[in-house]
Amino acid sequence: MSGVGSGYDLSVTTFSPDGRVFQVEYANKAVEKSGTAVGVRCTDGVVMGVEKVIVSKMLVEGSNRRIYTVDTHAGISLAGLAADAKQIVNRARSEARSYRSFYGVPIPGNVLADRLAGFVHTYTLYWYLRPFGASILLSIFDTESPQLYMIEPSGISYRYFGCAIGKHKMGANTELEKIKFDQMSCRQAVNEVAKIIYKLHDDIKDKDFELELSWVCEESKRKHVMVPNDLRAEAIRAGKEAKEKEEMADSDEDKARIYEDCRSIQSRVSIIKNKTKYRTQ
Repeated sequence: MSGVGSGYDLSVTTFSPDGRVFQVEYANKAVEKSGTAVGVRCTDGVVMGVEKVIVSKMLVEGSNRRIYTVDTHAGISLAGLAADAKQIVNRARSEARSYRSFYGVPIPGNVLADRLAGFVHTYTLYWYLRPFGASILLSIFDTESPQLYMIEPSGISYRYFGCAIGKHKMGANTELEKIKFDQMSCRQAVNEVAKIIYKLHDDIKDKDFELELSWVCEESKRKHVMVPNDLRAEAIRAGKEAKEKEEMADSDEDKARIYEDCRSIQSRVSIIKNKTKYRTQ
C-alpha cells in the first residue's frame, strides 16, 4: 500500500486523488493484525470475548489484558495497538467520571460512545497527530437497555446487536449472523462466543492465545465484570470440543472426497483399458 499511497500518506490531513486517507487505512491494518474481539447483545445484557495472543511463553497469565472496566456499568474490549487503545480507555474513564460528578448519574451509552468517537476522530484532523491504531468495543448497561458500540480508528461509531474486530472479523461476523443472540441469555451466549473464537483461530498460523470473557448483565447486577472462572472454563471446554468436532467432520469430508476421486480415476482407467483391449482385437 505504501507504493500506492506514496506522497499522499505523509500526513493524515492529505487526501489521495481518489479521496482516500492512507494513514487511517494503515491504522485499520494494525487492527486487522490483532487478536479477534467479539461482542454480542443478549436479552439480559452484553457479552464480550477477546482472543488475547500470548506474545511470549514467559508472560504471566492474566497480564496484558484486552478487556477493561470503564465504569461500574461499562466496559471496553480492544483490538490493535494496546498502547493506543489504553489511551482511549483512559479517556473513557475520564468522561465517565466527569459525567457522574457533574450530573450525579452514570453516563448513558450513546453519550459515552459519541464522546469517544469524537476523541478518536480528533486524531485524524491535524497533521502533527496520527490516528489511533486500535478499534474498541464498548458494552454498557444504562437505564435504557444493554448496548454495544464499536468505534473505528477513523472515529466512526455504530451501535450493534453483535460485531467483531481484529484479525478474523469477517469470519466472526458471518458466524454471528447465524445465531439469534437476541433470543439468548448472557450465560448461554458465553459458550457461543467462545466457540466462534476457537473456531476461527488457526493453530498452525496463529500463536497461542488466552480467552478473555466479560459481561454486563442482570446476573452481574448490571455491573461490568469478568465472567466467573467456572463459567469461563466451561466455555473454553465447549469451544475446544466444537473445534475438534468440526475438524473431524472436515477430515471425514476430505476422506470421502478422496475416495470418490479414486473411484472416478479407477473407472476412467478401466474404460481406457477396455478401449485399448478392443482396439488390439
